[in-house]
Amino acid sequence: MTLLENRMISIVTGGAGYIGGHLVDALLERGNEVLVLDDLSNGNYLNTKARFQRVDLRFDSPRLEGCETMYHLAANPDVRTSMENIEEHFERDVKATLNALEIARKSDCKFFMFFSSSTVYGEARTPTPENEETSPISNYGLFKLMGEEMVKFYSRNYGITALSLRLANITGGRVSHGVVIDFIKKLLKNPTTLEILGNGKQRKSYLHISDLIQAVLLLRTKHKQGYDYFNVGNEDWITVDEIANIVEQEMGLKPAHVYRDAEDGRGWKGDVRLMLLDISKIKSLGWKPTLPSREVIRVATREALRLLGYARV
Repeated sequence: MTLLENRMISIVTGGAGYIGGHLVDALLERGNEVLVLDDLSNGNYLNTKARFQRVDLRFDSPRLEGCETMYHLAANPDVRTSMENIEEHFERDVKATLNALEIARKSDCKFFMFFSSSTVYGEARTPTPENEETSPISNYGLFKLMGEEMVKFYSRNYGITALSLRLANITGGRVSHGVVIDFIKKLLKNPTTLEILGNGKQRKSYLHISDLIQAVLLLRTKHKQGYDYFNVGNEDWITVDEIANIVEQEMGLKPAHVYRDAEDGRGWKGDVRLMLLDISKIKSLGWKPTLPSREVIRVATREALRLLGYARV
């Protein structure tokens, strides 16, 4: 099936999801023609200025004409459930990536950008450089690493210019999952008690969605040929307890904390307790975060509460 003819276009798989939707907005604002491929299983945001094709990349393989760049974000983003629903995650995180690469190859896409994750490193030394050994402790991290290897293979064997982005935790904007929105939802249900997964001492780096989008746009223009991979994150980190305190401050609440130490201080099986990426490689190209992790969490909390219409008592 031919979807496009005689035009150069940006394809965003998973473009109805959280990161994908923000990327679509940014591409359109810069005058790009955009086609979203999504099955609406993990998001339903559709910018009306973009074209949309309902596609399930586990099974569907449309042939595209005029594909300039494919940004591949379609996946199941929940690290926790990857340890339980293994086959479902494999289908959405590995098979879908292979099908996306096949679409890109058959459609003569010039550039392929894969959105990977810091979870490919597992519990590594911090800050973690790109040349650190990859040793994931979750199926999500394993499947992202498999995706990276496939992208590298297709770049080397089929001449597609390609990048893999190893992302820290992304939040802010229309955030739909993650610790900020999780805490807010719990406190809306019960303002007096907050359940915290793990022991609250997990320490991780957070990047605002707007900074990620700027990194994506920069890397698209800077990377000219072959395959490479970049860490994209912040230069500092924050504990889960500190995040809880910020969310509580913004909501005007002082709940009691109840800890669910699932496994040696982890929030769940496969949870990386410490994550801070070395971002010197991408910084050398002229990009850096505009907000530290604490401010990212505060801004993200305010944005989420505003979208929910929450007013402090």
